[in-house]
Amino acid sequence: MQLSNQKRLAAEILSVQLGEEVGLNRVWINDNYLEQVSGAVQKNDIRDLIEMGYIKAKPIQGTSRVRANKNAKQKAKGRRKGHGKRSGTANARDPRKNRWMRTLRAQRRVLKTMRTDGTLKPSEYRYYYRKAKGNSYRSIAHMKANMEVDGIKLGGDE
Repeated sequence: MQLSNQKRLAAEILSVQLGEEVGLNRVWINDNYLEQVSGAVQKNDIRDLIEMGYIKAKPIQGTSRVRANKNAKQKAKGRRKGHGKRSGTANARDPRKNRWMRTLRAQRRVLKTMRTDGTLKPSEYRYYYRKAKGNSYRSIAHMKANMEVDGIKLGGDE
């Protein structure tokens, strides 16, 4: 049974009704009512069949995000980051400047807390602040080790 004309008319009508483009492949016809649909020749007949629910527009099929979400979850865990997945240089992926800012800000945060809780006098704070800025310390632990060598008592070691 040839329903190409009915499908074409239904696509036109559904496009107007839904306000979006409905192609021939999105037109769904109920298998139980093929006789009535094949008998419909005019647009009014097709409109009546759409109203009765014998002809409908299938939903737009989108691209599934399941695989993308799975990959994103794995990347969050640190997977999929081996040599084969890298295209930029190490500096492009984690710039030296960002690494420097991370370490320096962490050191300055520690220095400020030490100054507020009284571990460091303002003059000592200024001294270690300048040393941190001058890249004398690799990390907070390195900075604290140097403070202990200089004779500053740090809390939490008792």
